Amino acid sequence: MTKGNINVSVENIFPLIKKFLYSDHEIFLRELISNATDATLKLKHLTSIGEAKVEYGNPKIEVKIDKENKKLHIIDQGIGMTGEEVEKYINQVAFSGAEEFLEKYKDSAKDSGIIGHFGLGFYSAFMVAEKVEIISKSYKDEPAVHWVCDGSPEFTLEETTAKTDRGTEIILHIAEDSTEFLEDFRIRELLTKYNKFMPVPIKFGTKKETLPLPEGAAEDAVAETVDVDNIINNPTPAWTKAPSELKDEDYKSFYHELYPMQFEEPLFNIHLNVDYPFNLTGILYFPKLSNNLNIEKDKIQLYQNQVFVTDEVKGIVPDFLMLLRGVIDSPDIPLNVSRSYLQADGAVKKISSYITKKVADKMVSLINENREDYEKKWNDIKIVIEYGMISEEKFFEKSDKFALYPTSEGKYFLWNELEEKIKPIQTDKDGNLVILYATNADEQHSYIQPAKDKGYEVLLLDSPIVPHLIQKLETSKEKIQFARVDADHINNLIKKDEPVISKLNETEKESLKKTVEESINDKKFTVQLEDLDSTDAPFTITQPEFMRRMKDMQATGGGGMFGMGGFPEMYNLVVNSNSEFASKILANENAEEKNNQIKYALDLAKLSQNLLKGKELTDFIQRSYKQL
Repeated sequence: MTKGNINVSVENIFPLIKKFLYSDHEIFLRELISNATDATLKLKHLTSIGEAKVEYGNPKIEVKIDKENKKLHIIDQGIGMTGEEVEKYINQVAFSGAEEFLEKYKDSAKDSGIIGHFGLGFYSAFMVAEKVEIISKSYKDEPAVHWVCDGSPEFTLEETTAKTDRGTEIILHIAEDSTEFLEDFRIRELLTKYNKFMPVPIKFGTKKETLPLPEGAAEDAVAETVDVDNIINNPTPAWTKAPSELKDEDYKSFYHELYPMQFEEPLFNIHLNVDYPFNLTGILYFPKLSNNLNIEKDKIQLYQNQVFVTDEVKGIVPDFLMLLRGVIDSPDIPLNVSRSYLQADGAVKKISSYITKKVADKMVSLINENREDYEKKWNDIKIVIEYGMISEEKFFEKSDKFALYPTSEGKYFLWNELEEKIKPIQTDKDGNLVILYATNADEQHSYIQPAKDKGYEVLLLDSPIVPHLIQKLETSKEKIQFARVDADHINNLIKKDEPVISKLNETEKESLKKTVEESINDKKFTVQLEDLDSTDAPFTITQPEFMRRMKDMQATGGGGMFGMGGFPEMYNLVVNSNSEFASKILANENAEEKNNQIKYALDLAKLSQNLLKGKELTDFIQRSYKQL
């Protein structure tokens, strides 16, 4: 048996780094800026604990383009490196100086904001550069060093007098296939994308700034214009501050900083801040959503110690909150070596659960603080809340305290308020609470009004995921039944103290049913006779509640969120046997006239359900004009 160590050749490592390790070449700049930030924050920490006897000052990171010589410079004023440290951190591929630093100062440096995890970030430079130079001078009293490598396993390292100030300069000799990274607009784009909120100021070029005139200046005095550093980032974004430091205006201002093309104000925000059992900060915003499920998702941006990682946050953020916008920042999010993909991990589930709980708690506080304002915003946030109730059990468990159920008259009830309101009048013979609802107040008005006339409360549940919400409520709560106001007739669902007396005997009913069936001759319709009030409509079209819900779910998804198979068109034609029309049909001995009357009544019923279309609608209108 033979034992030994596998020898990983640097010759093999370089092609892997260049082609496969980082799938997107543009992230080289993110990695090098992250390293420069780490170097600066390390110095800040060492000076704060008295280990580095130097002045920290106001360091910045500078990015410079030398287009003529095809070079890109990244310069920091951080901790710098000695020759020994270059050997250790640069020449040993995958050795992470950041991790070593955090381990060494694990007690005092846990909140230092140091980014690096993998130790491979520096080598991403070779994806775009044919040669890389490092010129570095340590904060320690040692000579500066100059390291050069052309992407082969060979390098040179020597002392230099070319650098006298503390920090590190990385010089990338940009390869022919990567000259896009010598363009100002491209570098500015990458700095804005990945480094917009880095904790150290980043300079990229200069800008003109007009100095204020001194007090007592002459009226014709001209203000002086000077060149100043163009700092492209905000080192202290809102999410890094305590909520007590921020006002509503600060949150709104930060929203527009994140989304400069969004002109509408967010409805409200949720500030996330937790340090146990994981570290996470962030701000989530509720935009106006109304009933639109097809809005652009993935608006939440994921950061790791203020370094942008991705805006595809599935896994970290529960599905229902993907409709929100904002920022989440956590050093504990497990990413792969290129930071491009989220790795399955127990911490991810805990983070997702925490965010769900935080959002639920915020909803409770909002409705308790100002219910009137909350009700006004309900139509703009309900799609998120209802989706959360369907998809997240813990969110559903808390929802009774903040989910609203509006009526067709514009009143709003919490669940316990709704039960208390309708229990006395809307209970069926089995003791189930029957909740009537409409999905479109205008289209279903002819059904809503009769229900209201009988003293029933009709909810207006009009979001596209209502069928799924209803199913969730019925299966989670005891003795609850929902019925849409135009579905199986409400007179069969609600217990009546005094049953309606039938005007027709059984023989007459049988005859009436047969006459109607023969006249309409349509298998889509099942004719049902019911003893309703004489003032109710003679013909009413309803759908079996179960079948209609299945169709609604199909329409909601259709390959989207809740895709389902096709369902046939099936309707009930409810004939009011106590109506004057039913008596006239039975009494009419003219078969053709009777047939026309039935078809005309059917067309009216179809019209009320928006089922009269195309040629049928045209023919109906022409017949109506003739009768006029």
